[in-house]
Amino acid sequence: MSDALLSALILGGSLILFVSERVRHDLVALFALLACLAVGLVRPADAFSGFADPAVLAVAAILVVGRAIELSGVASAIARVAIPAHAGFGTRLTALLAVAMLLSAFMNNIAALVITMPVAIEIAREARRPVGATLMPLAFASILGGMTTLIGTPANLILSSVRQSELGTPFGFFTMTPVGVAVALLGLLYLSTVGWRLLPVREQPQREERPPWRVFELAIAQDDARLSKLKAALRATRARMLAAFRFGEPLAVGGDFRFRAGDRLLIASRIDSGTVADKTGLVDTEREEDAPDSVTAHVAVGHGSYLSGNGYNAMRTRSDNRLRVVAVGPRAAREKIPLARLRIRPGDQLFVRGTQKALAELLAGARLLEIDRFDPVPVRKSRSVFILAVFALAIVAIVTAGLSPAIAFVAAAVVLAATRLIPTEDIYRSIDWSVIVLLGAMIPVGQSFEDSGAATIAAQWLSHALAGQPLFLALAAICGATLMLSIFLNNVATAVIMGPLAIDAAHMLNIAPDAALLAVLIGASSDFLTPIGHQNNLLVMGPGGYRFTDYARMGGVLVVIVVLTSAFVLSALY
Repeated sequence: MSDALLSALILGGSLILFVSERVRHDLVALFALLACLAVGLVRPADAFSGFADPAVLAVAAILVVGRAIELSGVASAIARVAIPAHAGFGTRLTALLAVAMLLSAFMNNIAALVITMPVAIEIAREARRPVGATLMPLAFASILGGMTTLIGTPANLILSSVRQSELGTPFGFFTMTPVGVAVALLGLLYLSTVGWRLLPVREQPQREERPPWRVFELAIAQDDARLSKLKAALRATRARMLAAFRFGEPLAVGGDFRFRAGDRLLIASRIDSGTVADKTGLVDTEREEDAPDSVTAHVAVGHGSYLSGNGYNAMRTRSDNRLRVVAVGPRAAREKIPLARLRIRPGDQLFVRGTQKALAELLAGARLLEIDRFDPVPVRKSRSVFILAVFALAIVAIVTAGLSPAIAFVAAAVVLAATRLIPTEDIYRSIDWSVIVLLGAMIPVGQSFEDSGAATIAAQWLSHALAGQPLFLALAAICGATLMLSIFLNNVATAVIMGPLAIDAAHMLNIAPDAALLAVLIGASSDFLTPIGHQNNLLVMGPGGYRFTDYARMGGVLVVIVVLTSAFVLSALY
């Protein structure tokens, strides 16, 4: 069996695992790397060369610097100042999307969403519209902004690394800016005028104020409590029993089942656990005496939160017992297991109880997106100015002195860490290690796809299909093919696969390799058709009340705009 066929089979198997969503993306990448080692496509000496790639180091360092900016509160303050408080819905939405694009051009897309999402919810509610009218446009805008600079998204850095490997030099910091800005501006026009109107309105604006469903546990107070009476009491409070447990094990309840004291019930309700307990005679074991200014915040767990992987008690320990989780979101209702066994995941919804000061101090640091309440992160001017100065100096060094992004941003991260401008515990926590592992493992796999000749064969097929076509159509096809692959793959994996292929196809079609690479860059980040294409899309799915098909409903037109605009601009430039 030829090396090209082996490489294609490994890559195809990886694609199937990526699409299945049954195996973590970073683990799939490691499986692919081990498979390439086993069949001899990657030498043992080169197995971990991807982790030494400058692009991987640059991604890690940029995440640290971006986290420092996020925690400084200055980005949130910019969002508040730049969005007019008393303008109409359309004007405020346009300003919000523009701010999200600007932020995501220079920091992690998820961080840009974390900062602007509470403002989006506030804009929708003040205009008496469903929050879904603003959240999906915001997620898409934060993705579009990432196309405009070298550091906007990890995929851009990977394609820059591919260019350096294949053509001798990397991309400049603003090489992609002309085409990225053109795509972002037309996307902004579409999202703020037409796009949000295409989303289905499943609830009237006045119903949007109804309390959301929350899931919590209550305990049986006495022996021989009958199921029939308990269900009637729960119905009277508009609550429902999802499951029952005894010593952590599920109970098969039915008929006139009798509970024992201490049995625990998993309850879903729109009202708080204490009220349900009082009205049904159940026991709320988590009830405590609250401080006078205590509030309950409905939050979503952002990617990169240090709470991920922990149990719900982590909220207490991280806040010195000033905050606690009093209820959780819909995932608990689906899994129907004791809450003590659940581990927090990105995208989960939590109901957190505590003082306003404690919430303001902790939630920003824990990367929790407040859905029902928002306390601005306090801006410390001296710290913010220094952090922004370090960030700006790194960009100036890249643009004017030709310093590599890896060196410039690693140096910036070191300065911020040494001066304690980013909390010590946040330095490594701010790095999305799953992305780092995915990058480090996929780079040798992608190189084997190139070295084995599989990329050349695929490029030949693509060039035969596009032979004789105008440059505009050729670039639109490359961008479109990349975009379709990004529906199923992480945009980093898409860039690793499509980068070398695009360069080979460009040589065969006698077009500028940079034009083809930039078409791939735009396509790899155009994840607008499904909620799984980008973490930002998934993060707004629950709070926005979206269904899977809603993304294609609004994103389908945006995809056409992106492909046509990028092909037009690139064909004009090259």
